[in-house]
Amino acid sequence: MAKILVLAEKPSVGRDIARVLGCKNEKNGYIEGNKYIVTWALGHLVTLADPETYDKKYKSWEMNDLPILPKDLKTVVIKKSSKQFNTVKAQLNRNDVNEVVIATDAGREGELVARWIIEKSHVKKPIKRLWISSSTDKAIKEGFTKLRDGRDYNNLYYSAIARAEADWIVGINATRALTTKYNASLSCGRVQTPTLAMILKRENEIRNFKPKDYYTLDVLTQKGGSYLKLAWHDKNNSTSTFNKDRIENIKKKVNNKDLKIVDVKKSDKKKYSPALYDLTELQRDANKMFGYSAKETLSIMQKLYEHHKVLTYPRTDSRYLTDDIVDTLKDRIKAVNTSEYSKVCTKLLKTKIKANKFFVDNSKVSDHHAIIPTEERVFLGDLSDKERKIYDLVVKRFLSVLCPPFEYNQTTIKAVCEGETFIAKGNKINKLGWRENYTDDDDQIYDGIIDVSVNEVLKVETVKIESKKTNPPSYLNEATLLTEMEKHNLGTVATRADIIEKLFNSFFVEMKNKEIHITSKGRQLLYLAPSDLKSPELTAKWEKTLNDISKGKSKKNDFINEMKTYSKTIVKEIKNSENKFKHDNLTRNKCPECGKFMLEVNGKRGKMLVCEDRECNTRKLISQTTNARCPNCHKRLELKGEGEGKIFTCSCGYREKLSSFNKRKSEEKGKASKKDINKYLKNQNKEQEAFNNPFAALANLKKK
Repeated sequence: MAKILVLAEKPSVGRDIARVLGCKNEKNGYIEGNKYIVTWALGHLVTLADPETYDKKYKSWEMNDLPILPKDLKTVVIKKSSKQFNTVKAQLNRNDVNEVVIATDAGREGELVARWIIEKSHVKKPIKRLWISSSTDKAIKEGFTKLRDGRDYNNLYYSAIARAEADWIVGINATRALTTKYNASLSCGRVQTPTLAMILKRENEIRNFKPKDYYTLDVLTQKGGSYLKLAWHDKNNSTSTFNKDRIENIKKKVNNKDLKIVDVKKSDKKKYSPALYDLTELQRDANKMFGYSAKETLSIMQKLYEHHKVLTYPRTDSRYLTDDIVDTLKDRIKAVNTSEYSKVCTKLLKTKIKANKFFVDNSKVSDHHAIIPTEERVFLGDLSDKERKIYDLVVKRFLSVLCPPFEYNQTTIKAVCEGETFIAKGNKINKLGWRENYTDDDDQIYDGIIDVSVNEVLKVETVKIESKKTNPPSYLNEATLLTEMEKHNLGTVATRADIIEKLFNSFFVEMKNKEIHITSKGRQLLYLAPSDLKSPELTAKWEKTLNDISKGKSKKNDFINEMKTYSKTIVKEIKNSENKFKHDNLTRNKCPECGKFMLEVNGKRGKMLVCEDRECNTRKLISQTTNARCPNCHKRLELKGEGEGKIFTCSCGYREKLSSFNKRKSEEKGKASKKDINKYLKNQNKEQEAFNNPFAALANLKKK
């Protein structure tokens, strides 16, 4: 009997698909059923070959060998996962397999994972594509009834190859040229370098910023024991001025004078919910609210998608849904109808959900719709604290777009005194609408305002001038850097987190008080790198071309030839440069391997020593920020030293040897910790949810 081979991206997804398809015969690296064989990759099993594959001389880095531009780039099997590749290859080439279903992640990189494996296995069998945004049983079943011809995704595959080959051609040549020229580990990339340039640009703006004094003026009056504060406005409706004499003259002019009300406007206002989350917006909010890095948020999202199956596909750049999702919205509301969401969910389930262009628009969805809950019910106690926070963000945003708008009444009072204009505004809530989801963390004030009438005259009792200074731009953090990358079209939702992480790992940037600062190494790299490679505009143009390739509007080979020509230019520019690189973080510590001096660098989670010789690259940890908390001020402790001499230190002055710390923790084990109590409460909540859920018994049976 002919069988169909299904290729998933990860073992966990493969096992889920196998279970849904009724495959029960588990072998080493695949699961077989009567009709289907399900196997999986481990992320990429095949990658582009290193330069030495083309010529052994490339094993040593020499400027004279650059640029390295093979006519056609080769792929190789990744050694550490070669066993799984051979398993997949064997299944693909079975005589009883007459069709292949690609079930890797539905996106550009997922397409590349599968196609490279299939090509390397020399398989020419018909291909179908599973394209789903949720990994629930229902989504998998529906997806297998709507499989598409694999050829429909050929352009996506060509775009993926173009991206991978362009990064290889530009990255390998620019990095080798800079590194050999200056004998320092200077990695350079098509997206990484312009991202670093944006960080430097912001620091230069801050450094060159000159603060200016400016002034505002408020007057205070009262009626019937209630006070009214009005702000001065000039003819352009600005509330501030740089002219100190002017503001002081206004103060003298209006003090203790009559204030005449010339206009009172009352208007009903509506505020609609923010749009649904795409990955970048979610990463921004998670960084602002919880301090999570972009990579950490993506990792948490991936677990909520793959393991818990409670959120849809994370790597999306759309904030809209498609028409076909509308009929599933009530099921998704039922799935999240638990705990703190129940009040809003109950209201929504009693109403008819109306789709509108605010959150349903087919034209604004490319590969995947916005991140929303699946129809899978979750026990909140099953989620870790971090998973719970990300889940909460998505659920509240999802419920908000389905809720009515927030409605309030705004009163604007305009008054005149001695020819100067003063304005006060007050807001009164009419209907909470979607803001009902955020009542606990709503920091916006909606107080009323006293009733006054046109032509009414009040006495100015107090005049207050406030002196302020203009502020420089803020240093970038991961949230604002993601915004800048998105604005300049640098990277994609799937790659931005890794790009930021690489900047930290290469010691081009460091974190100070949750702000990203460029290091001396990063600053020098930008000074030495070709000017074109630092340009966000050029990289954005390349990203647009990659997008055009995926839509069949541009040719892959034309783009790759452009990258080769560009690589020749940058290698020539670096080769002819007369600039110098200087390690200004050199210590007197010698490398235990080669004896050369070591550099002190700030990693993302601590300080370390790195050998100055790029070929040696020995690393030694000096200190690291831990999750252990200071018993005095509760800040995170830093762990320093080696072996028996390891010691915890805190900025407040607290010090404790690691051995003493471990002993203290061991003695505390017998007591109920905060973690133990939280775990107990989670289990209690889980039992309570099961009690309140009439379908819990069925869910338990299903799990068995």
